[in-house]
Amino acid sequence: MAVPKLEHPTILLTRPVEAGQEFAAKLAQVGVSEPIVCSPSMRVEPEEVPGLAGVEGVIFTSQNGVAAVDGRDLPAWCVGDATAAAARSKGWRAISAGGDAETLYQRILADAPQGPLLHLRGEHARGALAERLSGVGVRTRDQVVYRQVSQELNEGAKRLLAGKYPVLVPLFSPRTARLLVEAGPFTAPIYAVVISDAVAENLAGLECEVVEVAQNPDATSMIAAIRRLIRAD
Repeated sequence: MAVPKLEHPTILLTRPVEAGQEFAAKLAQVGVSEPIVCSPSMRVEPEEVPGLAGVEGVIFTSQNGVAAVDGRDLPAWCVGDATAAAARSKGWRAISAGGDAETLYQRILADAPQGPLLHLRGEHARGALAERLSGVGVRTRDQVVYRQVSQELNEGAKRLLAGKYPVLVPLFSPRTARLLVEAGPFTAPIYAVVISDAVAENLAGLECEVVEVAQNPDATSMIAAIRRLIRAD
C-alpha cells in the first residue's frame, strides 16, 4: 500500500536530551531539513554504581548504561554498534551484537563466557537477560545504574500534536511508545517510525497514519525510514 505523501511535516523527538540532540544532528547531516521539535519523554537519573570485583565481563543494552560506569579492561557485550562504540571509547573490550536484546542474548551464548557477568541497565529493561543467561549456565546478575523518569510533553509538542499537519515521531523503545499513547489522543496525523516490532506493538491504542518499522534496529535504519516517509510520492 502506498504511503500518503507528507505535507508540511514536523519531526517530534522524544528521546532524552543528549540522545535527541545527537539524532537531530544526524538527520541534518543527511539533508533532512524538516523542522524538529524536541520534547524528551524521559530524563535519565544515575544511580549508585556497584563495584565490579569478581566480574569477568559486563553487558550493556544502552549507551546510558555505558555512561553510568567507568571503563575497565574487560569484555563488554553490547546490544548494537553505537553502544559498542561508546563502550570502546571508555576502555571496554566491546563486542557488538548488532541488533536487539535477543541478538545480544544469542551472541553471548555463542561466545560462551564462563561468567560471572553483570548486566548494567536502566530501571526499565526488556529481555530478562540475566535470568535467561543464568538459566543456561552463564552466571549473570543485573544492576540498575540509571532510572528513566517520565516527563510530560512540553508546550511546543502539545501544540504540534493538537494541530492539523503531519507529525513524524521516531520511537526507540517500547516505553517511549507507551508514554506517547498515554499522552494522546491527538488531532495531528501521526507518522511513527519505530526501531522494532516490540515498539510498534506498544503503539496499540494510538491512531497512526503509518507505523514504519526500521529495517534494522539502529539509528542508520531509523534515519533511512524517516527519509523514505518524507520523500514518499
